Amino acid sequence: MKKIFLISVFALSFLFAKETAVIKVDGMTCPLCTTAVKHSLKKTPGVISAKVRLNTKLATVVFDENKTTVKKLLHAIEVVGYRGELLKLKEEK
Repeated sequence: MKKIFLISVFALSFLFAKETAVIKVDGMTCPLCTTAVKHSLKKTPGVISAKVRLNTKLATVVFDENKTTVKKLLHAIEVVGYRGELLKLKEEK
């Protein structure tokens, strides 16, 4: 029984593959800018969480790679008037 459970958990981890993107966001100048970027990212289907920092000009986005792409994340940033550039992408285990 224990083996079946472990195999199931392992198999499900592939179905819900998470990735984290660190994106530099150009043009943010105030807290309302970060709120707009964060809100737009969180509305993107497949985004699990989004953190946007004004002092570093970085957005850290955890997303389901089966439901969205980095291109869509960059588009969500562009829609609210900013330019995003992918700095790092890593797969979550």
